[in-house]
Order: sequence, then structure tokens, then C-alpha cells
Amino acid sequence: MMILRVVSEAGGLTLSDLATRTGQSAATVYRVLTTLQTHGFVEIEEPGQLWHVGAGAFRVGSEFMRRTKVVERARQPMTQLMRASGETANLGVESRDQVLFLSQVETHETIRAFFAPGTLGAMHVSGIGKALLAWYPVERVHQIVTQQGLARFTERSLGSEAALLADLEVTRQRGFAIDDEERAEGMRCVAAPIFNAYGEPVAGLSVSGPAFRMTVEAAAGVGKLVRTAADEVTKATGGRVP
Repeated sequence: MMILRVVSEAGGLTLSDLATRTGQSAATVYRVLTTLQTHGFVEIEEPGQLWHVGAGAFRVGSEFMRRTKVVERARQPMTQLMRASGETANLGVESRDQVLFLSQVETHETIRAFFAPGTLGAMHVSGIGKALLAWYPVERVHQIVTQQGLARFTERSLGSEAALLADLEVTRQRGFAIDDEERAEGMRCVAAPIFNAYGEPVAGLSVSGPAFRMTVEAAAGVGKLVRTAADEVTKATGGRVP
């Protein structure tokens, strides 16, 4: 398995390269490679005697991807996130240029955020929405802004595309987005994206809570927790953090 992993992480390695990287003898590595080759898990490129991952490994990986469900894989990290932050954890995706909330783990606090599964929201005033937009191509962001507009929900809502793009740049630099009372006064949300196997943002995790508990200072610490949880779900679903 170690040899298969090393082969899969490289663009083609010789027998001697594999022996060096795995710390095994060339004879041992060759025996393993021929066994993997029999089952189609590795292939050899004759011109340079370079070993590559094979179609058999892809077929096995595809079976894993069929059973991968973001909602299921995110449940435990969301529960841990709620306990660590003391606030409600949310999972959402983009649907027709809006944020669609899929799942939530509520805090036990009396005053708390609530987004029922199936709730839709504007992306530019949502933590999850901005976490996704920050890793979208600029052309895609422009398209969404053009089609959906930039409605102002509070005095803090970003009302221009330039202001939104500047906010998204900051989001990329720190690794998480902040909805600073932009959707509802008195509520803050911190979010980070979940990526697929191509390093594309496909979902987002967030923590939402009242501003008097989730202060601006506290949001930075919560952001690190959310980033870690989102990366955990990315890896659990076969994704890759760009």
C-alpha cells in the first residue's frame, strides 16, 4: 500500500526511484509492482521504464466516491465544531447562485442561530456564500453578482462588487470568511469551504452565533476551528485543499 501511494503521488517513477523513496530494496519493490500490475493497479511506461498508477486503482477509488456523501461525512466534524465553539454549526452548498443550507447542529444556548435544512440565502451576505465565492473564478463571481444583485440587508452589507471582491481577497488570505452582521444585525458567521478532488469549492461549513458572544476577536479563533473542520471533511470525501 505504501508503494502504491508513492506511485500515485508522482507523475512516473523508475524502480530505483521507488526503492529510494520507500526505503525498500529494488527486489522487494519489483515483486510488489508486478503483483499490483497483475491487478491493474499500476502500469509501466516502456520508453523510460516509469511506473504509474493504473486503471484498477481508479475503479476502486470510484467505488469510494459513489458512497461519499458530504452531509454524512460532515456530521461528526460539525458536532465537534459546535462543542468547541459553543455555537451552531451549519453545512451548505451553492444552488442556483444562492446558498442552500443542508444540515445544522444546534448549540444548546437559548439565543442561537437557526437555518432549517432547505433554507436559501444570498451568497454575498452569507459566511458560507462568501467562503465559496472566495475560491470561485472572478468571472463566476461577476456572473452571480450580475444575476442576483447585491441587496443590502443591514448597514454592514457589501453593496458593490468592488467591496465584495476586496472582502473575498481577505477571505482567501486568512482561509475563512466572516459574515459580520451583514445578513442580520446582531449575528455573526464564520465559514470555510470544502473542496472536491479537483480543488474546487463544493460546500461550506460555518459557525453562527449572536455578536455579543461571537465578538470580532472571538471570530478569528473560531475561524481556525472552522478551517480545520472543513479541511477534515475535504479529506474524508476524497477532496484536495488547493
